[in-house]
Amino acid sequence: MTRDGSGALEQPVDGRRLKGERRKKELIEATLRVVARDGVAGVSHRTVSREAGQPATAAAYYFAGIADLLTAALTACMDEDAERMRRLADASAAGADGVRALAELMARVVRDPGRLLAEYELYLLAARDEALRGPTGRWLDAVAGFVRRHTDDPARVDVAVAAVDGLLLQALLTDVVPTADRFEAALRVVLPKP
Repeated sequence: MTRDGSGALEQPVDGRRLKGERRKKELIEATLRVVARDGVAGVSHRTVSREAGQPATAAAYYFAGIADLLTAALTACMDEDAERMRRLADASAAGADGVRALAELMARVVRDPGRLLAEYELYLLAARDEALRGPTGRWLDAVAGFVRRHTDDPARVDVAVAAVDGLLLQALLTDVVPTADRFEAALRVVLPKP
């Protein structure tokens, strides 16, 4: 072991562990692409491994079952989305126009409908499987945290959280991709000015 600039011992980097984490991440991203293309029913260890460009047994090596793979994909999506919402809430608290920033984020998200579709397919699994509600709960809590920067009315928070989900879901059902301006107009109806 070596010492860093502060004199503390540095832990050696385990290349195998880093490679394993990278492969797991690639498998999770491949799972999202498979779900976007073929739906949840299209997910198998072999299909995901092939999509990731890894050996046929790779997904089974890292994820014991399909449920584990789907849970990992859902968790990755929801945690990433929740973190983005927390950053928007922090920026909004610092004086940025959070509603406009959220509308722009939503417009970017709907431009990749495959990814959004995959997220909603996985999101709906949580309605059937209580074990998946942790990641979806973190997403909903992050959206509610953003909304609370604009209102402390519990009913308005519920409506605004539902509006964000509903607007994104409806964007998957239309041939005309909503713009940031359109999202902003809808959000301003449910979010009062701070």
